[in-house]
Amino acid sequence: MAQATPLMPHATAAWLVDNTGLTFIQISEYCGIHILEVQAIADETAGTKYTGRDPVRAHELSMDEIEKGQNDPAYKLKMTVVQDPIRRTRGPRYTPVSKRQDKPDGIAWILKNYPGISDGAIGKLIGTTRNTITAIRERSHWNSSNIVAKDPVTLGLCSQRELDALVARVAKKAGIVAPEDNRLAGDREALLEELRAERTANELARAAEAATAEAATAAEAATAAEAATAAD
Repeated sequence: MAQATPLMPHATAAWLVDNTGLTFIQISEYCGIHILEVQAIADETAGTKYTGRDPVRAHELSMDEIEKGQNDPAYKLKMTVVQDPIRRTRGPRYTPVSKRQDKPDGIAWILKNYPGISDGAIGKLIGTTRNTITAIRERSHWNSSNIVAKDPVTLGLCSQRELDALVARVAKKAGIVAPEDNRLAGDREALLEELRAERTANELARAAEAATAEAATAAEAATAAEAATAAD
């Protein structure tokens, strides 16, 4: 069975990059995304600017796990086991009151980036009405002047899995095969080599620090022994 991944993997990866000393490989494996996506997030070259999502507060990862990962670059993070939420199979999607004001921005983003998605599919994904979608598309919405297209995943209106699955279904129905993105393929080995070199450098640095500490301890012991001998 595949390892469970965070509800919002890219946003979680952004938080881990900014707030921990975990390696890109550890973050990639934990979040279930490609290591080059983690690199892009860290370099701020990703197509979307992700707002970090704290997996500790979301009860998806413990601080103990993060500490283990930071102390051992080869350690694989384990997700905190949480009860799978009850899924609604019928009826409209429920959206917390605090998120409802973000719906128009999320709808505008989908209309802009995926015009092939039907109004009905958008309504089910975001939890809105066809009239609202039409008003935003035709710029007749009462708050049109303030609507700014924003990724609904980042806004917390849906998960990345749900959006990806919807886009894939629409593309399949239209007979469109998404082109394989090989833009970063040539950089993969170079990036992995860089990460290996970074890990080796860190290990050498730790070994040097340990050797220095050991030498200092030995010197202190020798000094104490000499002092004791002189006193006698």
